[in-house]
Amino acid sequence: MRVTQSMLSSNMLRNLNNSYNKMAKYQEQLNSGSIINRPSDDPVVAVKGMGYRVDLDKNQQYQRNLNQANTWLDGTDEALDQVGTSLIRVKELIVQAANDTNTPEDRQKINEEISQIRQHLKDLGNTKVGENYIFSGTHTNDPLFVNDAINTKFTPVPDRIAVPNAPLVATEKSIDINVFDGIKMQINTEGVGLFKEINTFMTEVENLLKDNTTTGKDIGDSLGVNLIAGGNPAIPGLDALNEKVLVKRAEVGAKQNRVELMESRLQMQEVNVTKQKSLNEDTDYAKTITEMVTAESIHQASLSVGAKIIQQTLVDFIR
Repeated sequence: MRVTQSMLSSNMLRNLNNSYNKMAKYQEQLNSGSIINRPSDDPVVAVKGMGYRVDLDKNQQYQRNLNQANTWLDGTDEALDQVGTSLIRVKELIVQAANDTNTPEDRQKINEEISQIRQHLKDLGNTKVGENYIFSGTHTNDPLFVNDAINTKFTPVPDRIAVPNAPLVATEKSIDINVFDGIKMQINTEGVGLFKEINTFMTEVENLLKDNTTTGKDIGDSLGVNLIAGGNPAIPGLDALNEKVLVKRAEVGAKQNRVELMESRLQMQEVNVTKQKSLNEDTDYAKTITEMVTAESIHQASLSVGAKIIQQTLVDFIR
């Protein structure tokens, strides 16, 4: 086959163009910090990178969900803590009221404080996180207490002992959030049953104190006050309520511990996925610079050789 001057020129120009493209590719990798800047550069790397980005986006959403869970659980724990503190004060007042040495004025002051504590407990039952009532089950837009009683919108909680297979009512249903792939966690605490019992007990105490004919002994007998020498007085109904509050707080504490574990797990996953994403598509600067320097040397050599191959034209003679 006869090799003409035009063939030599065309091949040289094509090779020079390829050399320019290769150097432009290395320069783009150095500027962007990524070995691909469009899917066509390497489809396999691009698909893997998309998968890693999806994992990171999901991880960030799960972490936002856990922040929301912490807000709910912290609000619930704080409310239950105040409920427990209030019930302890109620116990002190009941023991004081069960003493027959109280004057009518003393009884009135005790009753006023009991009334205020009862109102405070109802306010705690209506605790909100953001715009959501946290003790109202799935009825997060409705307060647990309206005026002086449990909200009539709520279906009464069935007696689980008498009717063990009774379906869950709205206030007992859980509010779940996704905290990991395929893992959900309940963030709310059922409170209607607890606060209903507390309100019933507080109403009974308030009515006893309002009756001026009731003696301290009558109050103690009605509430089952048992004064233990050198020990903490026992009030069965109130002690049972305190125990239920502690159980609820223990449940909340267990959930908080689980949230901390999930946060640690998500942070570890974020680090691992970020590392894999980096290994998949980040530029190896030392390697890329070396390859670019080599490509530049080859390009300069090609220009030098090409200058000798191309014959002089008529224009060159005119100069």
